[in-house]
Amino acid sequence: MTPDLTEDEMRQALFGTPAPAPQVTAPPPPEPVPEIVFVKSTAPIPKKKVAKAFTARLRVTLRVRNEFEGKTFELIHEADTLSKLLAEQEAVKAARKKYRYVEVVSVASM
Repeated sequence: MTPDLTEDEMRQALFGTPAPAPQVTAPPPPEPVPEIVFVKSTAPIPKKKVAKAFTARLRVTLRVRNEFEGKTFELIHEADTLSKLLAEQEAVKAARKKYRYVEVVSVASM
C-alpha cells in the first residue's frame, strides 16, 4: 500500500463506494374523514348479571377452651385462600380473641 492515500481514498477502500441516497417521496395528503356523531339512546340498557367467580375456600376445624383441661368446644372457620398454612394462622388468630387454648384439628378444602 502506498502511504500517499487521501482520506477519501482510504474511506473508499474500507467501506466501498457510497450508495446513492434513497429518494423520499412525500406521503399522499390524507383523505377527509367523515364526522361521527354519537347519539345517546333513551332506551334503558339491561344490565348483565355477573356470575360469581369461584373462590377457593378452606374449612379449618379448631378445638378451643378457656380452662387448661376444661370443657372443649369445636369451632369451624372458613378461609378464602388456597394456602393451608395461611388458613390455619387466620383461624387461630380469630379464635385467640375469645379463647385461651386453641388446637387445630383439621384443614380441609370445601
